Amino acid sequence: MAELWTVHLGVVPYVEALDLQHRVRAARQADAVPDVLLLLEHPPTYTRGRRSQPGELTRGEAWYRAHGIEIVDVDRGGRVTYHGPGQLTGYPIMRTAGALEFVRTMEQALVAALADEGVEARHRPDDGLRFTGVWVQERKIASVGVHIARGVSTHGFAVNVDNDLAPFEWVVACGLPDVTMTSIARESGRVGRLPCFRREVAYRFALAHGLRQRLVTLPALERALAAVPAAL
Repeated sequence: MAELWTVHLGVVPYVEALDLQHRVRAARQADAVPDVLLLLEHPPTYTRGRRSQPGELTRGEAWYRAHGIEIVDVDRGGRVTYHGPGQLTGYPIMRTAGALEFVRTMEQALVAALADEGVEARHRPDDGLRFTGVWVQERKIASVGVHIARGVSTHGFAVNVDNDLAPFEWVVACGLPDVTMTSIARESGRVGRLPCFRREVAYRFALAHGLRQRLVTLPALERALAAVPAAL
């Protein structure tokens, strides 16, 4: 059975994690590493995807930066979303035949992991691209957006575990003006669940893709990347 390397990174600035994604993607495209799942948290950051529109940062970029929130434009699908401590972000760098099926499998894995936490969630494949992600009734608990280059994915998902939800209210989150965001803590009343939920997501993600999970440290991953010829 093929492996999924799972790497727990802790809290990582967004641009540093983006650079790591790009390096892992190049190695995966060269078949120098297997599929990789990076699991981490970010300091407060808004990211704008390819479908973002002017005006989604309703208070102006200077206001957000004054409140300690970085703003980064990225090449994933989707609109504006928020990342912050207490939110589990996952970046699967994997070979995939197509973005839509990959996104749907990701959503299903997250639904299963949330069920492990006692949170009944769903994805909404019949409601259109605006409703990509995972929902608890009409409340959104996870955002999903990917980019595929030469058959390998970057970006991925962000699940609200026990992070501050207020920053979602300061923007037009996910292109949905009336969206209500929620979290595992808000739905279950349980806090401090991120370490357990991280393990549940990794397990469910590997299972959904028919892969055998292997925990890999960041130094081990860096050694594998350093062994890739520069021309690749």
